[in-house]
Amino acid sequence: MYNFDVEMPSTVADAVKAMARDEAQPMSGGQTLIPTLKARLAAPSVLVSLTGIDEMKGVCMDDAGRLCIGGATTHARVAAEAAAHYPALASLAARIGDPAVRNRGTIGGSIANNDPSACYPAGALGSGATITTNKREIAADDYFQGMFETALEEGEIVTEVKFPVPTAAHYEKFLQPASRFPLVAAYVAKFGDGVRVAITGASNNGVFRWGEAEAALGANFAADAVAGLAVDATDMISDLHGTAEYRAHLIGVMTKRAVAAIS
Repeated sequence: MYNFDVEMPSTVADAVKAMARDEAQPMSGGQTLIPTLKARLAAPSVLVSLTGIDEMKGVCMDDAGRLCIGGATTHARVAAEAAAHYPALASLAARIGDPAVRNRGTIGGSIANNDPSACYPAGALGSGATITTNKREIAADDYFQGMFETALEEGEIVTEVKFPVPTAAHYEKFLQPASRFPLVAAYVAKFGDGVRVAITGASNNGVFRWGEAEAALGANFAADAVAGLAVDATDMISDLHGTAEYRAHLIGVMTKRAVAAIS
């Protein structure tokens, strides 16, 4: 490690001011950032902790019927408090990492980092969520822009994520046991006007929507509707845990299982 300053603001406004310092970087649960610092892959001069901002914590329903989750809300809290309103999202949160990760990691940190194998980006994209920052609101379709890339600008903080609640949804995760990240996972959400399918863990471009499956399931919401579909393996991740072709195959398997769980 190395020397750096730590700011611990109690309001979003104070956090934004702290972020204006040279080489400042926000830190939420720190589950990704701390290992990155230890490996010296990042060297900010200032860490701005978001864990003390009460206005960024909590789970509630808004007047539009959306599930609203503060950016500094831990996975464990989402798992407990979202269950009555959006069971599929609560189930996703309950299966992130291990108890230590779930009690420190936050939804805002996960979505801001946009790891290509993270769970929350699939939940947000599959639900058609809106990501709220200190500056604006961004539709999930516009927010996720590639591996570790988002629409966030310099000094912008994820303060809340708003989830439309589908009529039915399920998150099917093929667990990589060493990291507990999904090797491949599918989030399927059925709405009155269509179906959304988001895939994580598979692509070199990060989380993405599988449009072909969405069209097939919109016409016939049944597991067999995706049985004959195939995903091009060209842009899939290939590593010691699985080849690109294997991941492409798992996309169909996980999506089919998710639909079967709903049906």
